[in-house]
Amino acid sequence: MSNIERKQTNSRLSRIVVHNHTVYVAGTTADKRPSDAEEQTAEILQKIDGYLATVGTDKTRLLSAQVWIADMQEDFAGMNRAWERWVPQGMAPTRATCAVGLGAPDTRVEILITAAV
Repeated sequence: MSNIERKQTNSRLSRIVVHNHTVYVAGTTADKRPSDAEEQTAEILQKIDGYLATVGTDKTRLLSAQVWIADMQEDFAGMNRAWERWVPQGMAPTRATCAVGLGAPDTRVEILITAAV
């Protein structure tokens, strides 16, 4: 049986879970709000870089991403601009993006990442 390592755990979630050389990063939102989707995405991705680094991996090892945005017409292009600046050339993960009602009215983007360790 392989170990499961949990980091930054509270009563609701673990921010990071590592199992079988895979890291799962919980849905991440920006702290800086209000701001537009591009700014929020850039901040989220910077936070994700830090989470990945805590377990010895980085964005070159991305496997998949789930992206939730508040409004497809308003937020999709800005989110993609920040995303495309962040993802290393030729190393994009699988990704799904959809518009949903997010937890706070000024939250434009939430991103969940899975990566190899």
